Amino acid sequence: MAAGTHLVDFGSPVPRPRDLDVRWIHGSPSAKHNTDPDIQVHAYDEHTVILRQNMAVHFEAPFLFLLFGNTQAVLIDTGATASAEFFPLRQVVDELVDKWLARHPRPDYRLLVLHTHAHGDHIAGDGQFADRPGTTVVGADLGTAWKHFGFDRDPAAVARVDLGGRVLECLATPGHHEAAVTYYDPWTGFLLTGDTVYPGRLYVNDWPEFTRTIDRLIDFCGRRPVTHVLGCHIEMTTEPGVDYPVRTTYQPHEPPLQLTTDHLREIRAALAELADRPRRLARPRFVVYPNY
Repeated sequence: MAAGTHLVDFGSPVPRPRDLDVRWIHGSPSAKHNTDPDIQVHAYDEHTVILRQNMAVHFEAPFLFLLFGNTQAVLIDTGATASAEFFPLRQVVDELVDKWLARHPRPDYRLLVLHTHAHGDHIAGDGQFADRPGTTVVGADLGTAWKHFGFDRDPAAVARVDLGGRVLECLATPGHHEAAVTYYDPWTGFLLTGDTVYPGRLYVNDWPEFTRTIDRLIDFCGRRPVTHVLGCHIEMTTEPGVDYPVRTTYQPHEPPLQLTTDHLREIRAALAELADRPRRLARPRFVVYPNY
């Protein structure tokens, strides 16, 4: 870091939960009525941005997360659409980085692209960053991602990604996907759970692994201040236990994105209830859904 560069102090004590009462873009009844942006940008704080892809662009409408540190920013996931024409993720991220650097000038600033897992609706935009200067894109597949974090040697490790004073803790959390990774950000208190935990259908591909993952997250959160548990989709309606049909492109009655650590315990209780007879089980804010 160059002399005289102002460093942001990310070492503050216990994070306080900020308001997340956001009206997320949720599609339109018809294409001609769609006036929402392709990507919604919500600044949670000066150094933390939550993005959502428009359902009119892709029905999955995933959430992405852009976190700024003193030496680099990290983009977690790249959405469900490859084309920059229909999904200008690189442009939006570049504009956000430029604005942050205008407030916090740096002579050299990098971008790291990581993922919650390797399903197509979380990695499609990777190619937009392939030729971006000062950028590292870490593949989301098992061999690449887990080697990057050291999980290939020790799946129980807590890896750390230092953004420059803002240090993320990263956990291997398979069950939904073999290479799933969960991120904890001490600055905001966010637990970023990808498709492992979110207000929607929790597709379980490996029942024992998913159960171990939920146990691990409960234990992990018991020793850290967690403000919000944030997954990458909303699939539930505001009616408890009722989800929108798959491929829905208009969801006018969505519950909040954010869950709590109590919901982790609810998921664990649902798994215990199902025991050795996995089947679909609805709870107010999620649906356990064996995917085999």
